Amino acid sequence: MLNQMNYIPDGFLDAKAEDLHEVLKTPTLFHLEGVNPQPLFICTLLHGNETTGLYAIQRLLKKYSEQALPRSISLFVGNISAAKENQRHLDAQDDYNRIWPGSHHDDSPEKDMMQLVTHIMRKKKPFASIDIHNNTGKNPHYGCINILNPHGLVLVSKFSDIAVYFTSPKGVQSSAFSDFCPSAVLECGQSGDKSGEDHALAYLESILELDDLSSHNSNGLKLYHTIARVLIPQTVSIGNDINSGSCDICLSEELDDKNFHQIHPGTEFATVDASKEKLVIVSSESSEDVTDEYIKIEGNKLLFKKSVTLSMYTRNEKAIRQDCVCYFMEELRIG
Repeated sequence: MLNQMNYIPDGFLDAKAEDLHEVLKTPTLFHLEGVNPQPLFICTLLHGNETTGLYAIQRLLKKYSEQALPRSISLFVGNISAAKENQRHLDAQDDYNRIWPGSHHDDSPEKDMMQLVTHIMRKKKPFASIDIHNNTGKNPHYGCINILNPHGLVLVSKFSDIAVYFTSPKGVQSSAFSDFCPSAVLECGQSGDKSGEDHALAYLESILELDDLSSHNSNGLKLYHTIARVLIPQTVSIGNDINSGSCDICLSEELDDKNFHQIHPGTEFATVDASKEKLVIVSSESSEDVTDEYIKIEGNKLLFKKSVTLSMYTRNEKAIRQDCVCYFMEELRIG
């Protein structure tokens, strides 16, 4: 499945995400030479509807089309078939950011491909790894890391003063690469927002110019730890009007603007059909069902039982079915 190239093919730098399949045909790993031979690994389009990374990288490579890159780049362009359909992943596919080494998913050609990309890059000893994503819900731009080490914290702090440390879900690219280089995920707001593209581009330019991470610090970084993930079972119907009788759960619109805000006990999470059971599942990082610790039902309302900080909250049903409603976090203080 994997194509490797050491040059940029005609049409790549101007292709829209939905047209990229005509240029590349398959997922592609580029190796582009720069002045510093130790490569920066950049990953984009693991989710086909998250396009900010592609457009930032196209602008970056156009800038250096007539001059040498400050540092070599290894660029992985992932799910181009899902990008064609503007989908996170196609219904018949695994999520491309859940099948890297460490994944619990069944074996598949796509999983083998991620294993191969990881093997190739491990041998190249990259300077750092950067995976670029978008959110469905309204979130500030922030970074994510999977291992709490000084170089990783510096890498993520160069993008934002907000970062999230998580160890679940398994099988994500950043976690696989954290075994052999500093790795960060960039969450660049919603797809199509130009500010996210500009921010990602400026960040990539600054990282390419760095000689090392050791002489920098992450002072001022506000770090959160993901403690739970909120899911809705496939058997539960999602809608916008519980009174119509056409749905089992109606998620709170008031929470749309509350990502990275602390939610207080008693705040409404959703309106529900109270005759149904198990309408949401709050799953801990160790995959335990901790719903009763965080959520209670009063009448036809689901309410928060304790204070949490939200991230990635969305009411988009497709996003919920393919991933989750949101994550619960707590602030983490190091040192």
